[in-house]
Amino acid sequence: MIYDFTYCNPTTIYFGKKSMSHLTEELQRYGANILLVYGKNSIKKTGIYDQICAILRETGKKVTELAGINSNPRYTQVLEGGRLVRENHIDLILAVGGGSVIDCSKAIAASAYYEGDPWQHYWMEQGPIENKVVPVASVLTMTGTASEMNTGSVITNEEKKLKVGRVFPFPDLCPKFSILNPEFTYTVPKTQMVSGIADIFSHLMEQYFSGDDDCTSDYLLEGVMLSLINASRKALVNPEDYEARSNIMWCATMGLNKILALSKTQDWEVHMIEHQLGAYTDCPHGIGLAVISPAYYRYICRHGLHKFVRFAKNVWHVDDTGKSEEQTALEGIQALEDFFRELGIPATLRELGATEEMLPLIAHSTIPGGGYYPMQEEDILHVLHECW
Repeated sequence: MIYDFTYCNPTTIYFGKKSMSHLTEELQRYGANILLVYGKNSIKKTGIYDQICAILRETGKKVTELAGINSNPRYTQVLEGGRLVRENHIDLILAVGGGSVIDCSKAIAASAYYEGDPWQHYWMEQGPIENKVVPVASVLTMTGTASEMNTGSVITNEEKKLKVGRVFPFPDLCPKFSILNPEFTYTVPKTQMVSGIADIFSHLMEQYFSGDDDCTSDYLLEGVMLSLINASRKALVNPEDYEARSNIMWCATMGLNKILALSKTQDWEVHMIEHQLGAYTDCPHGIGLAVISPAYYRYICRHGLHKFVRFAKNVWHVDDTGKSEEQTALEGIQALEDFFRELGIPATLRELGATEEMLPLIAHSTIPGGGYYPMQEEDILHVLHECW
């Protein structure tokens, strides 16, 4: 662990079949006015909405609702949420759903009392918190983003064709508490389940493919990857396998609550490319990541060959006997791609709604960066053509 670090995460996690029983005690810590934020109709169909509303009534809360949050939350929804916060003097934002709902709730919490242009200050300039922040809590129904235990918020500005992520300063936008019941994920459609799995895997790889040192975090990352692969295969066979779904849920939370990033330089270029792909196509985030990742890693692997060889051997059990390091690395990347196909994820950008004319626009608007190899616009465009 060659880099100094400070680690703090103030989110309280209630995990398991009885986790909802803690909502009553937590609500008593906050004022009477609650903004309930959720997606479309899934939580009503599953009964989670009724269960939460009953608890809110029992605790004497006055509830304002913001429904219909998109899978790629819109800046217009952030502004509407901010208006509701101000008009109703909201004391707590309770996000019920997956990462998109929680991301949007954090954005609302940060933006509601900002007197200028929140988009420009918080997302484009990545500016500091300069105003009152409303507390956020979550009840998780779909795994993938780890938004339930971090300060990240990815928002799409449709007018500007930009999808931008912001990691707010700890601990301001960390959820105060998050309720994680794996049973709530049973009814999530297969497409959303595998999108979440791909998102988790990408989070792990973005942190893993960096650095040349012998870092404890890399060993932990490999372990979580192995757990995720095993649990995902079981969940494909039986979506109501509690152990499998609980392991996937905890892999997601661990994957991006900063604990596995300690002493890591990290990458995140795949996410930057996918954000702009999503801005143009509105494709599911994890699915986009799964299409882009193999092409990106093939493009950069020779610049971090030692780590890609380690990935092939330790995660995918590739036998390197008689093979060059590059052959071994490429076999590991192929095993990754094969796993995504096993999940039923499409292989090309065309299948996600991208047109060839979009590719240079996506490349031009992507934030360049990268880990082992610093990407520029022409490199990003090459990767997009490779997975076209």
